[in-house]
Amino acid sequence: MGVKELINKQIEFFQRGEQLDINFRRDILIKLKKIIKDNEQYIIDALKKDLHKSDFESYLTEISMVYEEINTHLKSIRKWSKRRSIKSSIMFFPSKTYIEKQPYGTVLIIGPFNYPFQLVILPLVGAISAGNTVIIKPSESAVNTSHLIERIINDNFNEEYIKVVGADKGKECVEELLEQEFDYIFFTGSIRVGKIIMEKAAKRLIPVTLELGGKSPCIIDKGANLKMAAKRIVWGKLLNAGQTCVAPDYLFVHNEVKEKLLDLIVEEIKFQYGHNIRECDDFPRIINKRELERLSQYLNEGNIYYGGNYDEKSLFFEPTILTDLDEKAKVLEEEIFGPILPVMTFDNLKEVIQYVNNKSKPLALYYFSEDENNIKRIIKETSSGGVTINDTILHVGTPNLPFGGVGTSGMGAYHGKHSFDTFTHEKSIVRRGTYMEFPFRFAPFKNKINLLRRIIK
Repeated sequence: MGVKELINKQIEFFQRGEQLDINFRRDILIKLKKIIKDNEQYIIDALKKDLHKSDFESYLTEISMVYEEINTHLKSIRKWSKRRSIKSSIMFFPSKTYIEKQPYGTVLIIGPFNYPFQLVILPLVGAISAGNTVIIKPSESAVNTSHLIERIINDNFNEEYIKVVGADKGKECVEELLEQEFDYIFFTGSIRVGKIIMEKAAKRLIPVTLELGGKSPCIIDKGANLKMAAKRIVWGKLLNAGQTCVAPDYLFVHNEVKEKLLDLIVEEIKFQYGHNIRECDDFPRIINKRELERLSQYLNEGNIYYGGNYDEKSLFFEPTILTDLDEKAKVLEEEIFGPILPVMTFDNLKEVIQYVNNKSKPLALYYFSEDENNIKRIIKETSSGGVTINDTILHVGTPNLPFGGVGTSGMGAYHGKHSFDTFTHEKSIVRRGTYMEFPFRFAPFKNKINLLRRIIK
């Protein structure tokens, strides 16, 4: 079946309205959770083949987040779906004004390779919860996980409702999808491709959510708990071997504590992953040779303080710290998306804030400090998708917080209720009574303006 025919089938299903029933949506979410439960080990095995993720990391960052998201929607979908009454001006008397929640229609979800299960299924949960039909294009780079998603979705759901396409197909498949008349597009991936998605969607005036990336700074002030900072930076940076859109991209560390912090980070890398990290089953691999080669180009741009080794055959890339960098080095300009940590230093917070604000707005910002005034300054005087103080990544992990970018790091947000809202159109309704009418809004208007000014001022 062609893509156009598939979309037409989904439109017909949507117009029949079965998915508008809240009980139907809840049943689908319950079914989805059971399918995932039944296939947990297959999901973990597929992620191991694609990215060499450990069982623990796969469950923590891919599966458990989906369970929590589904549970949140099951608990609250009835409340989120309710009509919301709105107060209105006396000008509207007698009337009722309210907002009706309606799904957009047929949604396209395009997923990335780095968290190939979570970053497809999380938006799917929101789209289902809001009452849409869905076509999913998973990443062809994480082919084992994408084929598994294709199997467990397509074997268990009617294609006129939810369908996975192009699990092993690349650019041509996406281009064909972007020529179709979707009602909403949800994309997670690079800034470069995000611009293409937006351009294609703009031609058809299709609303989009773009979950992109950028260079997320990690700032360590002189009063920070350095041992705790090192532990949490290593965890956040090396999760998925740095292939995380909100990973700390570069360190900005106060000159007075630079050497001590870097020594602690090296100690922490060895503690978490062992002295021979290449043999550690807990450390993931780079997705493919092309990405590995791209990362290797950064190694010549600074002094290798630690690491720097990689292996093309196994796609292993050692955690690497770079110092003494030229400010125009590519590693300081491009999103790294790997286990390389460039380090810069500062003497006062003002120069850090100025540096961050002169760059594109990041998806995340991390600040380690015990100084309450400086924490307030960082939050108030910088712009980013989200902030975590004295840790990394964690603001992404709760379904009660919106996750999304600002500027070039993305537009729109999701997780929890924010996912429901993303895939929902809020329709404004005014329902007038007919038992009376105030005549002053109708012509002739002579001598009525003074009355209007007394009513509304």
